[in-house]
Amino acid sequence: MPLPPLLRRVTDLTILRYVGASAVALGGDMALFLVFLMAGWRPAAASAASYCAGIAIHWLISSRIVFIDGARTAGLHRMRQKSLFVASALIGLAITVAIVAVGDRIDVDARLSKLAAIGISFVATYYLRKTLVFADAR
Repeated sequence: MPLPPLLRRVTDLTILRYVGASAVALGGDMALFLVFLMAGWRPAAASAASYCAGIAIHWLISSRIVFIDGARTAGLHRMRQKSLFVASALIGLAITVAIVAVGDRIDVDARLSKLAAIGISFVATYYLRKTLVFADAR
C-alpha cells in the first residue's frame, strides 16, 4: 500500500537534508544576528546582515549535499542556478526583514519576530529551490 502524500513528503530525504542545511545556516545567521544586536545594530539591519551570511552557508550545503540530483557543476547552467539561488534567498531576506521590521514597529521582541520570520522564510525558500532552482537538471 502506498504511503499517504503527507507521509511521503515527510520521508523525502531531500527535505530532511534541507532541514539539516537550514539548521546549520540558521546557526550562523542567529549567532551573527545576536552579535549585531549586542553591538547596537537596529533589528532589521542586524537581520539583513546575518541573513546574508546564512545565504552563503546555505548555498554551499544545498548545492553539494541537499539537491544532489539537481545541482549543475559548471558553465552557464551553474551561473544560472547560483543566480536563481540568490534570487530565492533575496525573497527570503525580504520576508525576514519585513517581518522583523514590522515586529520592531509594533514593539514585539526582535528575537520573536526573527523566529516567526525563520519559519515563513524556510517554507518559501524551500519551495522555490525545490521547484525552480534545482528542478531543471532532473
